[in-house]
Order: sequence, then C-alpha cells, then structure tokens
Amino acid sequence: MNPLAGPAGPGKYATRTDNLQMGSTVYGEGIETANILSAAPLGKTGDVKGMPSAEVRSTATAALPTELYAKSDEVRPISSGLDTGDGPNSSALMMSKSNIKLSDSLATMLPYDTTGEVAVLYQQALAQGN
Repeated sequence: MNPLAGPAGPGKYATRTDNLQMGSTVYGEGIETANILSAAPLGKTGDVKGMPSAEVRSTATAALPTELYAKSDEVRPISSGLDTGDGPNSSALMMSKSNIKLSDSLATMLPYDTTGEVAVLYQQALAQGN
C-alpha cells in the first residue's frame, strides 16, 4: 500500500487503494515495476460482453443442487453391492480381491519394526495361515 494514501477509514472517509498511481519514475520510483511490466507482453482479453440479468437468473436457477432429502427416481435395493440380498453383488463394485497374504505384507514391515508389535502380528498371522 502506498503510505501517502493513508489508511482506509469507514464509510465516506474510506481511501481507495486499488487504483493508486505510481510516483514519479524520474527519481527511480516505479522503475522495477516498469521493468517487470516490459519484460513480457501482458495478456489480452478478447471481446467480453456481459449477459443480460434475465439470462444470468435463468442460468443460475437451472443448475440448482438437489435437496438433501429429496425423493429419488432411482429404485435400487439397499443390499446392492453386497453378496447377499437383492441387487447386484460385490462384483458390481469392480474391486479386485487381494491375493497377497497378510503374513507377506507384515513380513515386508519387519525390518522397520522398532517396538516388536509387527513381529507379534506376523507370528499370529502365520499361526492362523493368513
């Protein structure tokens, strides 16, 4: 913020800080900013025209979200995705079951086990055949 602009006060005493003019560049003020602005061309916005307010309103109301407890048009059993009951079973979820044994996963963690807890879990998994 330009210290010459002063603080922004309330209401009619507010000082606009969004369009402050640079000081004189004769004595070096603003030279760095001018160099930055001249280093690369600034982007240009094409011919942008606003929409009429009626069109804005109709666009905004057309995409309203569905209410939280609105009735659904879809009829799907509550047991969909389960291997029991009505509806598609778990194959509909397109998730593949892991073929890696629990003991193999725990074995990869054994070198990093500083407390011995992974070693206990590893022994239990081996005993259960997992």
